[in-house]
Amino acid sequence: GSLEQPTAASQPRTYLAGLFDTPSGEHAIPALVSGPDWLRLRVAMDGVPLPLDSMQAGYARTLDYARGTLITEWRQEDTDGRRMRLRALRFVSLADRRLAVQAVRIEVAQPVWLALEASLEPPDDRLLAVRAASVGAEPEPATWRTADGTGRLAAASVAALQTGGETLPDDPCREPFRHRWGWVAMPDRPVVFSRIVAMVRDTADTATTDPGDTARAALRRARRRGPARLLAAHARAWADRWTESDIEVTGDDGAQAALRFAIYHLVSAANPDDPRVSIGARALTGDSYLGHVFWDTEIFLLPFYIFTWPDAARALLMYRHHTLPAARAKATRLGYRGALYAWESAHTGDEATPPFVIGPDGQVVPVRCGTDEQHISADIAYAVWQYWQATDDTAFLRDAGAEIVLETARFWSSRSDLEDDGRYHIRGVIGPDEYHEGVDDNAFTNGMAIWNLERGLEVAALLRDRWPERWTALQNQLALAPDELARWRDVADRLETGADAASGLIEQFTGFFALESVDLRAFLPWTAAPDVVLGTERTRRSQIVKQADVVMLLALLWDRFPPAVREANFRYYEPRTGHGSSLSPAIHALVAARLGDLPLAERFFAQAAAIDLDDTMGNAGGGVHIGTLGGLWQAAVFGFAGLQSEPDGLRFDPHLPDRWDALRFPVQWRGRHVRIEIQRTAAMRTAKMTLVRGTSLTVYLGTQIHRLARGQSWTCRRESEDQQWQEESQ
Repeated sequence: GSLEQPTAASQPRTYLAGLFDTPSGEHAIPALVSGPDWLRLRVAMDGVPLPLDSMQAGYARTLDYARGTLITEWRQEDTDGRRMRLRALRFVSLADRRLAVQAVRIEVAQPVWLALEASLEPPDDRLLAVRAASVGAEPEPATWRTADGTGRLAAASVAALQTGGETLPDDPCREPFRHRWGWVAMPDRPVVFSRIVAMVRDTADTATTDPGDTARAALRRARRRGPARLLAAHARAWADRWTESDIEVTGDDGAQAALRFAIYHLVSAANPDDPRVSIGARALTGDSYLGHVFWDTEIFLLPFYIFTWPDAARALLMYRHHTLPAARAKATRLGYRGALYAWESAHTGDEATPPFVIGPDGQVVPVRCGTDEQHISADIAYAVWQYWQATDDTAFLRDAGAEIVLETARFWSSRSDLEDDGRYHIRGVIGPDEYHEGVDDNAFTNGMAIWNLERGLEVAALLRDRWPERWTALQNQLALAPDELARWRDVADRLETGADAASGLIEQFTGFFALESVDLRAFLPWTAAPDVVLGTERTRRSQIVKQADVVMLLALLWDRFPPAVREANFRYYEPRTGHGSSLSPAIHALVAARLGDLPLAERFFAQAAAIDLDDTMGNAGGGVHIGTLGGLWQAAVFGFAGLQSEPDGLRFDPHLPDRWDALRFPVQWRGRHVRIEIQRTAAMRTAKMTLVRGTSLTVYLGTQIHRLARGQSWTCRRESEDQQWQEESQ
């Protein structure tokens, strides 16, 4: 979204996934480095520059979700009343991620001398020049390397200015990546500027060829095809992705806009062809969090990819397999066995969480998440298992996923201590609620640890039965002995859960119920996060929750809790949650929808949507909140549609908000492509499932069960939310 002409308020960035640099010095943290600004244009009329932020007659930008293009219209008028209009289109190709294209149409209302300069501005100063670009008819790429030597970037470009089928010669310029033209512009002769850029990134551990050679070859092929054909291929790639992922909502234009905004960014963020990179907390759209990868990817983003783009989901999980050695090293460093993944991860998988930050008052605030927020390992194992269940990708589970599940289970076994009460405990952690640090037996952490240990045992049994050779190899590689597996079972059976059998409530951590109860409604409307309004210390001594914690446990492990327990815990923790994290509202929307509280679900859905679209947290300048966008998809599909994966098919339990007349979306499950349509009127609710491609599967809707064959649709109806679904007579 960078401007073609930066203003004092803009900071152009060109981020490439995986291109990190770690500065020298103590406490240095790896950060994404920006490549060259490939969009820069300068225009002058009769020798007078026309900067974007002056002499404007009009300026507008349109993001075309359908084709993945950004369109700019820029009207200028000088002090003599002479007018010029520029219409620009640009895209980074979804068909070939190495390519970016910019096209600008320039028109004038009267004859005038125009000058145009187009350049690629130098990249981040942490990228050091290795080879300069050449100029000429066949320009050679420039190559840079990161200061720490872990990555290289090559860029090559060509540009042209045409009018009436004629190519205008550019002025002699010996600077690489810089082109200049001057001409008499006429009202009836618009000119079109076009630029094709190729950028290629590699890293020290994967470099096998010169990235400059790859960039040169990519640019040569792109130049032969031309901007129009590149745009057509890009648009086709986007059309394919929208076919597999679009959510249609009728009756609520705001919800529709929010979901398509989310899907656009989710599609943009992933690359199924690169298993060495993942998606940072702000994707590649801003500086916040330095491009680091959090649990957001596995818990908030993976479900979208699993059910709409399995190849992208697989690549993201393979990033975690490639960084498994770093997770093992972190566990060893802290005195544990197995794999403890980095809370913030970059290119190597080593812990990238800063040890401290400077608070608003200038005080140094220690950051303990890198050592104490350990649920990340169970979160990744959870994502591995959900992918396997929904795709039946046996090669992935056998060759990569099983090792992740086993090593994370081993970590939880070593992290748990048997104490005098006869139960295992995990002390001194941080759960999703980061307002409370160093707590004992965080319910989310322990609940996910139990789940991880159980899946570790299940994976071991599965390997033994189906792939004995692989099991033998892993046993030897990991030194997994029978007595260790027996301990996993013991820990899973006796790890503290915080559950109270009488009330059904799950204590978020030991001692939480004894903390001060604060009525958050007394502070509405919030002017800042609760910990800022009330102060850090009072917040820690209170039951104020930063984000979904026990509620998140309900969302992930829904079937492990009876309906009364789900209801009791949601009603207890919902009014105590301050939503200081952007990840929280969407999960509350999901759980509220599953519980049938549609007004509350709709309110949380709107709150999540507004975080980026209305900048309600005041930090959208740091990039989109990609985890929230994944959460919006989950709220719609897992919440309002009630989708759940079953061993033999898919289950639905739809509850649409009052303003939603219909909800339509596609999902994939084990190679099948299914379309779902849910409609709601004052008199009737209708649910229709269609198997578009693939072999038959079972679909569940309330008490109804149907075996759906290829090309077949199945429709059920009910008159109200309280009634059971009934199969429509065929």
